[in-house]
Amino acid sequence: MERRHPNVINIDELEASEMKKGKHHARTRRLGPHAGNAQIGATLTELPPGAISYPFHYHCANEEAIYVISGTGTSRIGESRVAVRAGDWIAMPVGPEHAHQMINDGKEPLIYLCVSTAHKCEVVGYPDSKKVAASAGLSPMKLWIRQIVREGETLDYWDSEPGAQ
Repeated sequence: MERRHPNVINIDELEASEMKKGKHHARTRRLGPHAGNAQIGATLTELPPGAISYPFHYHCANEEAIYVISGTGTSRIGESRVAVRAGDWIAMPVGPEHAHQMINDGKEPLIYLCVSTAHKCEVVGYPDSKKVAASAGLSPMKLWIRQIVREGETLDYWDSEPGAQ
């Protein structure tokens, strides 16, 4: 299909990606990069009834926000669980106190638009599993480095460096 303009994309022009791992289940369409955004990300996400989005996490560089389009569910935000419905805007600033996760505990699909900054270097914390992920690269699809470790695991700065012994 021929595009109307390089900066305009419709969801029906994008193939959905599906993530499924146990109760974690989402269908997503990445709008931002396909329309030419370089500094703003936007992903249309659909959680089927009973599904959980990605693992409970927080960002150290990228701020996110969710606009609920349809359905109902629960948003885990820090220590809180908040009922959400169509029309809700959920701000998720950086930092551990804003760790977040979406849960569809309703009877219909929960559909929302997730908007975020698109910093190319990011550190993400996962409070439930005590993991930390670090990544950097040209884009999430073209990473130079992606490392996930358990919190508390660390090496000395000089570990294994030639000439440092």
